[in-house]
Parts: sequence; C-alpha cells; structure tokens
Amino acid sequence: MSDRGRDADGRARQQRPRDALGRPLPFGARGVEPVPEEALPPREALALARSLLDAGRAFGAHEVLEARWKAGPAEERDFWQGLAQLCVALTHHARGNAVGAERLLERGSERLRGYRGETHGWDVADFVAEVRAVVR
Repeated sequence: MSDRGRDADGRARQQRPRDALGRPLPFGARGVEPVPEEALPPREALALARSLLDAGRAFGAHEVLEARWKAGPAEERDFWQGLAQLCVALTHHARGNAVGAERLLERGSERLRGYRGETHGWDVADFVAEVRAVVR
C-alpha cells in the first residue's frame, strides 16, 4: 500500500486513523475502530450501520452503506446511496456544516422517494424523518 492510503488498484483504504466524525487523525494516533471495507450482505450492513449511528458514528455508517451501494445490484442503487447520503447529512450536522447537512438530507431523501415501508428490514420513512429532525 502506498503512503497515500491506496491499494494496488488505486482504491482508497483506511490506512490512517479517524475520529468518530470521520476526520483523519495523524498516523500513530488512536482513532475509532475502522469499519469493514468490503460490502456486507444487506441485512448485516444495515445492522452495522444502525449500531454505528446509535454510537454517534454516522461517518462509519456511511462507509458501510457506501460499500454496499457500490457492490449491490443496480436496482437497489438509490436505496443504498440514499441511506449513505443521509448518514453524510448527519456527519455534516455533527461537524457544524448546516449547509452541507441540508443539501445531503435533500439528496438522500430524493433518492429514497421510491421506497415505501421497509426495504431489507429498514424503515425508510422513519429514517428520513429521524435525520430530518436532527438536521433541521
């Protein structure tokens, strides 16, 4: 792996420690436990994302959901990307970036408009409402 934290194929890897909000820390610093870089099965990804959200680690939840979105079938892309964007909205909010939080809230909500009820056991409407309540 190069000193830029990329693998042989040029993909970014979690070489550098990060804080709970996803901000890079100096090498050698103690950060939060990294999340799996490979896509997890849908329900496992959602369970891990929820536990990370409950622990105040929306950035980590975003990374788990992003891996699933990039590896998942095209017909589920909006679902995974929308959830990941809502987690980024929460991350922006926690970092004090109200404009970024609002923008990602809207992008993620728009991607999830076609999903009603539960998908893979995840209540989409409840999550959108939960994020909206925090961001606004």
